[in-house]
Amino acid sequence: MITKQQILDALGHVEEPDLKKDLVTLNMIENIEILPNKIKFDVVLTTPACPLKGHIEHACRNAIALFISKEIEVEILMTARVKAADAAQLKNVKNIILVSSGKGGVGKSTIAANLALALAHLGAKTGLLDADIYGPSVPIMFGVEHEKPASIQSADGKNKIVPIDRFGLKILSIGFFTDPNQPIPWRGPMATSAIKQLFNDTDWGDLDYLVVDMPPGTGDIHITVAQNYPIAGAVIVTTPQQVALADAIKGMAMYQMEGVKVPIIGVVENMAYFTPQELPDNKYYIFGKDGGKRLAADNQVPFLGEIPLVKSVSDAGDNGYPIALDREDLTAQAFHVLAGKVAQELSILANS
Repeated sequence: MITKQQILDALGHVEEPDLKKDLVTLNMIENIEILPNKIKFDVVLTTPACPLKGHIEHACRNAIALFISKEIEVEILMTARVKAADAAQLKNVKNIILVSSGKGGVGKSTIAANLALALAHLGAKTGLLDADIYGPSVPIMFGVEHEKPASIQSADGKNKIVPIDRFGLKILSIGFFTDPNQPIPWRGPMATSAIKQLFNDTDWGDLDYLVVDMPPGTGDIHITVAQNYPIAGAVIVTTPQQVALADAIKGMAMYQMEGVKVPIIGVVENMAYFTPQELPDNKYYIFGKDGGKRLAADNQVPFLGEIPLVKSVSDAGDNGYPIALDREDLTAQAFHVLAGKVAQELSILANS
């Protein structure tokens, strides 16, 4: 007769590759059920976007076969429970991810939009906040520039903004409340007040991740967000050119300043290479090569990956259907890999 303890002892030999501890010590095994010729249990991952999900399941099956029996049928439910980065987190939002760049024009909003979509498609409850207050682009990228968020009254009598639901993602942007054809000449205090309202006066519901598209550069908005909300980490977006890398270094340094102290999740190199549609196997490094990798290595932070320069990415954003929606597209697959790596690094930070 197989016992629960035997199962736990067997699974105690399976290590979570990122956290370097076994699944039992990490309390990742739940709901063990022993039936005639069959055992069932849940493996509770640290994120539904875990890129090592298949590896962990395979290791569990091998452990049962090796330490208990090769003949027993094993049914494993791979589930997830995302850990909150901070107990004082924005209500019901477990992790706030800032997507940031030292300068404009590096595709930061494209990265933020597709990262959020990929996280949602991998099973995480995800929101996207467009905090690029001077040049909001998320409404256009999702084809909702003419929509207006609704308002509801919360239990405490306050009016709350309801984000727009698009492609399974909760979206909010300052662009929903302004004339798209008019400039937004915000002074510093006005801008920071508007950003606080978007964070505080929104009914985000229950989110695993809130991806925030930050303005380019280093300024009032960055300091306000970092000092007023417990940020899980920042993703730094750069292109391979030296001028972009120089500004990215400044952006990383700002997040590491005293009074800010936001963890760096890693670096993404956008427009890393050009691939013509008719030559999908060819890579042309027209802006230089490996700049993002060197930036990550020099600052001892993870390199999260390369996103190619392909026309379909900009076309998809202009048409209101971000490229991550096309699961067959190679660039979309790159964004799904990026989402897995971001979730992976956040799990390491949250459990360190």
